[in-house]
Amino acid sequence: MPSAEHDTLARFWRSELDEAAGHPLDVEAVPQDTPLTGSTVLDVSFGGAHGHRIAAWYVRPAGPPGGALPCVVQFLGYKSGRGHPVDHLLWPALGYATLVVDTRGQGGAGGRAGATADPVGPTSPQVPGFTTRGILDPRTYYYRDAYVDAVRAVEAAAQLPGVDADRIATAGCSQGGQLALAAAVLSPRVAASLVESPFLAALPALTHVPDRQPYRELLRFAESHPALADRASRTLRLFDVAELAVHGRCPALFSVAGKDLRCLPSTGHAVHDRYPAAKRLVTWPLAEHAEPNTPLRLAEAEFLADVFAPAGMPHRAPAFWQ
Repeated sequence: MPSAEHDTLARFWRSELDEAAGHPLDVEAVPQDTPLTGSTVLDVSFGGAHGHRIAAWYVRPAGPPGGALPCVVQFLGYKSGRGHPVDHLLWPALGYATLVVDTRGQGGAGGRAGATADPVGPTSPQVPGFTTRGILDPRTYYYRDAYVDAVRAVEAAAQLPGVDADRIATAGCSQGGQLALAAAVLSPRVAASLVESPFLAALPALTHVPDRQPYRELLRFAESHPALADRASRTLRLFDVAELAVHGRCPALFSVAGKDLRCLPSTGHAVHDRYPAAKRLVTWPLAEHAEPNTPLRLAEAEFLADVFAPAGMPHRAPAFWQ
């Protein structure tokens, strides 16, 4: 019998995703001239939460039209934007299409600009940044819209030219890993997920989160608004990806960095341990947060090749809220 926590999560996400489905997806894809002669690039936008326009790059191997390709939907780390297509050539080099999705309102970290506004401003007390914006109500919380955007990004990918809609994966590190896992759990379209050091996972009391960005924003909120900390924690339970992971339904590869002081190794292990579907865990005992990691990229390529092989494609189960 489903637990009360399952019922609460299912009711919330059914309501929010049903509301989002009332807005047209309205995918637009404009060909771009770039110096990337080995890739075809489209400037994509689609209707995310509330119908707000979300920007993305669609990059696929150049060449004569052939069969539809698997597509890796890439989500980005905190305050990073989609940048330039030259930043996102790994998957096209491996023969996949990729959709690189802006996170609403963010951009600039690492010199990578974003192209997506967030029309929803502060709705309640917060500290600077995005992690506490609207945190006193799940329906106004920043990550409510970001998770809906992520699900809609998968729907947009399925409509792009040359994409095999049955072979869509999500991928990301840190906030990107959080969004990749949320989309994999909430969208029935996702066939595989690559989750590296996910943010907003296995949250302790807000006064005990790591004093590192962006967790620091939650810590400062609890310190500045102690009377509101419990209310904020109730909201966060609906977005904690370790809670959502319990309802995982597609194969997933998890990665944990042993020296990560931001997204602690224990939180990555908790997400993996709670995930009930086919999974693999790779650990890097001496790695810090989001370090460049060639062996991980190779492991991800091998994982997707196995999942997307004709004999490896799993039956696509519905999302837990459906």
